[in-house]
Amino acid sequence: MEWFSDHLWETWTGIAILLGVAELFSLDLVLLMLATGACVGIVTALIGLPVAVQVLAALGTSVAMLALVRPSMVKRLQSGPELTLGHDALVGKQGVVVAEVNADGGQVRIGGELWSARAYDEMSVIPAGARVDVFQIKGATALVHRIPELGA
Repeated sequence: MEWFSDHLWETWTGIAILLGVAELFSLDLVLLMLATGACVGIVTALIGLPVAVQVLAALGTSVAMLALVRPSMVKRLQSGPELTLGHDALVGKQGVVVAEVNADGGQVRIGGELWSARAYDEMSVIPAGARVDVFQIKGATALVHRIPELGA
């Protein structure tokens, strides 16, 4: 028992390493949170706090990590990237007016493609060469709004 009390930080390090390696096989993040608690045990052992305080600090940290950190990490890891396909991918993009756009029609170039377009605001007329934002896609028609220019 004398050796154990003289080598507490090494014991905590061994526990942390074992939990970390086991986490590589489980990939559930539970053992990683427990390994974090063991790392707190290392710090408290190096400071020279009693074993009971070390265990309480390690347990407290592990529980806090499981309750506060793990849920957000799991959510982030299990959610994939936001995939917008088709017409929805064009909403928010910018384009250039090729033929004057008004409430009745016109043409814009969005991402290298030519699209029929109408002004989102029915009262506005957007001249050729103006930069526009795509607000909505209805069928094969882009509803666009002119991007304000400085000095214009």
